[in-house]
Amino acid sequence: MNTVVIVLAVAVVLLALVSVAALVIVVRRTGGLLSSASPSPEQLSAVTAEVDEELERARREAEEIRIKAEKDAEEILKKSDSLAESAAAMRKDVEEEARVLKTELKDLRTDLERREGRLAEREQRLDEEARRQADRARKLAETETELADRREELDRAAERRREILERVAGLTAGQAKGELVREIENQAKREAALIVREIESEARKEGEKRACKIVTLAVQRVATEQTAESVVSVLHLPGDEMKGRIIGREGRNIRAFESTTGVNLIIDDTPEAVLLSCFDPVRRETARLTLEKLVLDGRIHPQRIEEAHERSKAEVLDLCVRAGEDALVELGITEMHPELVTLLGQLRYRTSYGQNVLKHLIESAHLAGIMASELRLDRDLVKRCALLHDIGKALTHEVEGSHALIGAEIARRYGEHEDVVHAIEAHHNEVEVRTVEAVLTQAADAISGGRPGARRESLEAYVKRLERLEEIAQSYEGVDKVFAMQAGREIRVMVRPDAVDDIQAQVIARDVAKQVEEELTYPGQIRINVVRESRATEFAR
Repeated sequence: MNTVVIVLAVAVVLLALVSVAALVIVVRRTGGLLSSASPSPEQLSAVTAEVDEELERARREAEEIRIKAEKDAEEILKKSDSLAESAAAMRKDVEEEARVLKTELKDLRTDLERREGRLAEREQRLDEEARRQADRARKLAETETELADRREELDRAAERRREILERVAGLTAGQAKGELVREIENQAKREAALIVREIESEARKEGEKRACKIVTLAVQRVATEQTAESVVSVLHLPGDEMKGRIIGREGRNIRAFESTTGVNLIIDDTPEAVLLSCFDPVRRETARLTLEKLVLDGRIHPQRIEEAHERSKAEVLDLCVRAGEDALVELGITEMHPELVTLLGQLRYRTSYGQNVLKHLIESAHLAGIMASELRLDRDLVKRCALLHDIGKALTHEVEGSHALIGAEIARRYGEHEDVVHAIEAHHNEVEVRTVEAVLTQAADAISGGRPGARRESLEAYVKRLERLEEIAQSYEGVDKVFAMQAGREIRVMVRPDAVDDIQAQVIARDVAKQVEEELTYPGQIRINVVRESRATEFAR
């Protein structure tokens, strides 16, 4: 505000100076005219006009100066207001920050005082505890001194009593002690031998009786179905014309289906039905779902076959997970790793000597649980051991080694209890049995597999031969997929075209045939087909 007043004052002064200058000019000119002799009216008029013009110019300049001064004053006012507001805001922030700092300082001071008080109390308690400990140590020292004196008195009294007894008995203390010990030892050995013999006899009789009772009750309480395993699945069709669509032009669809799924598709005179044949039940179920989707969709060509096969593989995996979860629910077992549940469900499609492996595990778990209840053991732990004892069969084809040791390694990897791991690795005596749970697992496995109608030897040997055929072909470099087909009379080996050329494919076929001849025994002959397929794909946009 002071600046504005100064500016206005300067403008007024300038205006006055301009007016004075104009007056001075007029006076000078008028004085010149007056000094001349009697100026004429025209001269006076000219002088007057010139004076008026000078005055007008001086007035305009003064007005411009005044307007400019007012504008400068307004700008200065605005700047001063803005500076004032900024200063006020800064002052407010500084005051707020100072207030917060004061509050924090006050809190810190209060907390420090409180901690000092607690430290003082703790120091006082420590001093009192130190005094009590010193008093206790002094009393203990006094007590130890008294005990030492009493011990010396007792030793002297015992020595006097021993001397008196030796004089009366005529024997030294060592001789009397030896005689007494030998007599008591002989008597105790005779009595112990009699007791041990009686206990062993009774324990053997009672153990055999209880074992027979436990096994009999367990077998009687578990009702299971007979084995009914097949290597053929039947798919019903809506009509016989669907068979032609499945075969495709010049058989391309059926060839693509068998190459993709690794399953033999048998189309015969059976009305409105086709057969799917494969030793691997997982692969056969996947192929069945694939063909079922294709039939429902109606569009059958190689690309659709591959897409349907991928979806069917995912569905079979979901079915395996669901089967594993159902088995856990049936047995009342909880908190098992998801990977173990998935492997357990995959055993739904595995067989052992014609016996379904998952059903065998469930049956063994029931048997083991019943026996554990009779023996008053941890029923859940024993059932868990029996349920997982064949889990290694889910990976036997993928990992080398015994399925018992493989299963133990899997269980250990996924956090199972060490007793469960030991029961798995010892159920075929590959590891020495150390726990009761492992013994019960062996018993349940033997009961489930040895009951009438549980297993069939021929099917297992046949499946093992087919599995070995696939393993031999899969062991060669550059092989992508291997399918044993036509009941083991044909092996289709899919190789990667970027890794194996045509000449190398011939070499692989010859080597596989030679290894099969050396390792396996089989009727007739086996055809080895090595398939090398190159595809070129482009899109029209």
